[in-house]
Amino acid sequence: MKRRIGIIIAILSLSLLVGIPLLRAQQPPQNATPPTPPRAPVPPVPPMDPLGDVMFPPELIMAHAREIGLTDEQKAFMRGEIQKTTTRFLELQWQLQDAMEALHQIMKPNSVDEQQALSQLDKVLDTERQIKHLHFSLGIRLKNQLTSEQQTKLRAMRMAPWPDGQPRPGEPPQ
Repeated sequence: MKRRIGIIIAILSLSLLVGIPLLRAQQPPQNATPPTPPRAPVPPVPPMDPLGDVMFPPELIMAHAREIGLTDEQKAFMRGEIQKTTTRFLELQWQLQDAMEALHQIMKPNSVDEQQALSQLDKVLDTERQIKHLHFSLGIRLKNQLTSEQQTKLRAMRMAPWPDGQPRPGEPPQ
């Protein structure tokens, strides 16, 4: 049971780590006038994703499939790619969990074998790299299926405020 909870937490953490940068909007223009400071404390905004203006998260594409005019072929392709990526992601997530548990065990003693710890860290980092590579390649494949017009519509949707008039998380106030 503890292992399942740990795995679920790891999956959610990694999903947030990878997903949030993809959902962030562009940085504000340098010559924009600074907004008036809010009266209530506001949590700091994490740094903007440098590729956020050129990549489209799968969730954004699929949520607006009708508005951007995705064809049945595009939808089928994207669903298939998302399914394949999700399956591989889960496999890598299990590998990452195992590698992290092994690293934790190596680091437990008062005296740690440095070579063994660094070797295990390399396994953790390699799996994390594979996960990032997997997500990035999915983003490229999905973007390559979109027409220029569909990409333009998605950029406009990403920049539009939420229905309640508030900026999206990670966007500057308007």
